[in-house]
Amino acid sequence: MNHFSSISMTHDTNNTITNDTIQLRGRAFLAFPEMMALLRDELEKRFGYDSTGSEVYGDLLYCPDFPEEREETPYFASTTYLQPFKLSFTSITEAASGLKAIQRNWAPYQYQLFRRAALIQEKLPYINLKERTFPFEIPHSPMGAYTLIDEHTIIASALTSSPLPAGRLHFVEDHENPPSRAYLKIQESLTLFRYYFGEELPKANEKCFEAGACPGGWTWVLVNLGAQVFAVDRAELAPSLMKNPLVTFQAHDAFTLKPDEIGAFDWIFSDVICYPERLFEWVNMWLESGKVRNMICTIKMQGEIDYDLVHRFASLPNSKVVHLNYNKHELTWLHGTQSPL
Repeated sequence: MNHFSSISMTHDTNNTITNDTIQLRGRAFLAFPEMMALLRDELEKRFGYDSTGSEVYGDLLYCPDFPEEREETPYFASTTYLQPFKLSFTSITEAASGLKAIQRNWAPYQYQLFRRAALIQEKLPYINLKERTFPFEIPHSPMGAYTLIDEHTIIASALTSSPLPAGRLHFVEDHENPPSRAYLKIQESLTLFRYYFGEELPKANEKCFEAGACPGGWTWVLVNLGAQVFAVDRAELAPSLMKNPLVTFQAHDAFTLKPDEIGAFDWIFSDVICYPERLFEWVNMWLESGKVRNMICTIKMQGEIDYDLVHRFASLPNSKVVHLNYNKHELTWLHGTQSPL
């Protein structure tokens, strides 16, 4: 099968392509670390695509015959090379010049030839590849991605599905104060929420309801933003949170509390281990009540992923399903007051 289209002097994004560039067919998907098996499984079950014959470059899966008319991107790909091409070059300077001729922002994904890739990146316009400090606002500028697959060839795409370098968000970790490492998930979720929905982070005088809050990693983030938290779980939170004046704790099964019993909230959060079907019923109860603006919930899978059920979450009004850098085989459902990007 011919994987290439004709050599072109222009890119679909109206940026220049050099004569050393060959436009490729299909898509290239960058799997989250240790998620290649789940990515292949998703491509088969959600997209009906057999990736057996695809080219593999570390965590990058190039699928030359993936249908280009499909607009959805896989959850388990941190970013998708939407218009992949191969760039041939003879020197580091030539490689960087070839990418710069197309657009400004380029981030690497590399699985080999690390030193050579680093030298190319040094000659490209600067982008911040360091860990971020929360809160962090994702820029809306385009982010290209490239991968050095041998000493003289790059596979890249100026148009990708994520504005983040390689599609991943890393935070500087606090190893002392949070009561659990789960705090990283809500930091990432809120950062993506602001990007997709244009909603500011929870703040002073806003009311949050966290279901299954123990030991309090998510509540810890919310009170540090100044928000009031109604935290519900059968077990208490960390002692420092139980004493926090912004926290109201109730020992209860959060999923049995009704909107009419506890009132309206600006934000509702859930990282509860439960069957996805039960979570779906619960979020629908709150949406139908009209007593919540924004929701962020982890969809925790029980066995194989039911993509039909995930689609039902994604099809709810003003909703988006994502896989977080800090998720494992979970997915995260976001709901806002308007349609997401």
